[in-house]
Amino acid sequence: MDTFNIHEAKTHLSKLVERAAKGEPFVIAKAGKPMVKVVPYAEAEPEVRPRIGFLKGLVDVPDDFDEMGREEIERMFYGDAEG
Repeated sequence: MDTFNIHEAKTHLSKLVERAAKGEPFVIAKAGKPMVKVVPYAEAEPEVRPRIGFLKGLVDVPDDFDEMGREEIERMFYGDAEG
């Protein structure tokens, strides 16, 4: 891994950043003492959460689900058929 002193790093910063971005890390030193390591930036992978079917096997849906409450709903919208 290459090491550059601060003055050299400032002078060639654009080139050094390009190298690091391509996967070539380097060290910046002050008076010969390593101070920082420059590595390419890598974002954390976003957490992928399953959405469709996430309750599969946990909930039982009755076969007549779409008919449940029909009489009560019709009564609420249309009133009693008798009166």
